[in-house]
Amino acid sequence: MGNDARRKYWGWGYEGEGLNTDQSQALSASLAARYGVDELPRAEPPTLDQLRLRVPRITAPASLDALTTTDHYERVLHSFGRSLPDSIRLYQRNIAEPPDLVGYPRTEDDVVALLDWADGANVAVIPFGGGSSVCGGVEPDVGDSYKGTLSLDLLHLNQVLEIDHESRAARIQGGAKGPEFEAQLKPHGYTLRHFPQSFSMASIGGMIATRSGGHFATLYTHIDDFVESTRCVTPQGVMESRRLPGSGAGPSPDRLLLGSEGTLGIITEAWLRIQDRPTFRASKTVFFDDFYAGARAVRALSQAALFPSNCRLIDANEAAGSGASSAGEAMLVLGFESADHPVEPKLARALELVADHGGRFQAEDQGHRDGAAGAWREAFIFAPYYREVMTPMGVIGDTFETAIPWSAFEDFHRGINERVTAAIREVTGRDGSLTCRFTHAYPDGPAPYFSFQGLGAGLDSSLEQWCELKLAANEAVTNLGGTITHHHAVGRDHRPRGYDRQRPNLFTKALAGAKAALDPNCVMNPGVLIDPTSGPHVGGALKDRS
Repeated sequence: MGNDARRKYWGWGYEGEGLNTDQSQALSASLAARYGVDELPRAEPPTLDQLRLRVPRITAPASLDALTTTDHYERVLHSFGRSLPDSIRLYQRNIAEPPDLVGYPRTEDDVVALLDWADGANVAVIPFGGGSSVCGGVEPDVGDSYKGTLSLDLLHLNQVLEIDHESRAARIQGGAKGPEFEAQLKPHGYTLRHFPQSFSMASIGGMIATRSGGHFATLYTHIDDFVESTRCVTPQGVMESRRLPGSGAGPSPDRLLLGSEGTLGIITEAWLRIQDRPTFRASKTVFFDDFYAGARAVRALSQAALFPSNCRLIDANEAAGSGASSAGEAMLVLGFESADHPVEPKLARALELVADHGGRFQAEDQGHRDGAAGAWREAFIFAPYYREVMTPMGVIGDTFETAIPWSAFEDFHRGINERVTAAIREVTGRDGSLTCRFTHAYPDGPAPYFSFQGLGAGLDSSLEQWCELKLAANEAVTNLGGTITHHHAVGRDHRPRGYDRQRPNLFTKALAGAKAALDPNCVMNPGVLIDPTSGPHVGGALKDRS
């Protein structure tokens, strides 16, 4: 039923993408050497016939038959996102909670019809954008108080409907994925210029619902910065905000939907601020003997109002692991871009600032696709595919990201290192690794992104061991004062020992009130952000997937 390349049901991206045989073998050998073993187990990805699903518990009415499917591939694809526990369970050939139906609306009226039926039939609705969630946000595991589950995919609502050239904004349907809307904007000389790592799969509606972070390291860091207005189908009707460049008229309806993670409705359209395509670029790679010296340089850059488009500080271990540097140095990938003016003067001033903090760089230009920065970029692009090799080996590798004020960063970083490395040793029985980089930087603090890895007891034990490590990381981040997530969203994985502790109790009640107004029967993505608060679903034994 799709109109794009076939998405992998068992891994990242699309069929045909990923590591080749030589790359897989090299990664295998590297991991075996790292953990001091002769060989790690290998396994082929699951075939569709190996993935047994329960019989659908519900049937859509005849009027919706053309919009829904029980196709085996579609149900498998929509059972999980793309997190490590999702990967583990697929390799274990274990899909306990597949969606009963998958819905593919072609118009907004179709979305209304599907939600009306689900709301009246006690069917939980799981919005599914690109399916790239890494925190349990699209899993149809909703407890036993619903008659069934519908995974709702806006694949066909993928058009740029209108462009306001004078205001430089575009009206884009919620199902449009990154490559689709960029291809439609390009002939007009425009770009959204919002590139999360999941860009090839992520949809506009999904980006807004999860407050995605893009490639801009400063200034326009989140999709929030581009949203002008939204249109959302809820179980109680359609909610559309007025399109304005800014407003001080009370709490913003757009802000209510930003980060709502499908718990309030389906975002079918949005007006977004677009940009002229950049033509001026300048970049450098800067090295530091000390990661904290690099952090202080990034603080100076972020407080100087230079607004670099790229300002990624990468610690020595991650730089070495990606092949970018073997000298034990932290690395800063620094870049500027503009569609209007040369950016070399900004880069020159930025280099003066980093030099004040011990930063070293080569005089000749070194772009972000060349040299050490190019090696790191290549490893970054391929990182999601590594899991396809690592998961069957029992290697537990995952990430967590956060944000923290500058005044607390160094103590926070030391605390995270101490607590998470200790947890890896305790859970796996051996030392693992923990690296850190900055994905974004603000005048008042950075967004550190941590990657951890350890060799577990094998595929059969990986899920339980991952759970212990994930909860330890959640607890460390929250207790040390960081946010449980800067841009990966909450889903189900970041609620325990994280979001449930971070948000104020009164705000929980306010959020529940908004949900009661828009989704009184609690059919929208139950268990994400908050538990159902009314009707038969209170105390409905929602399971903690971890």
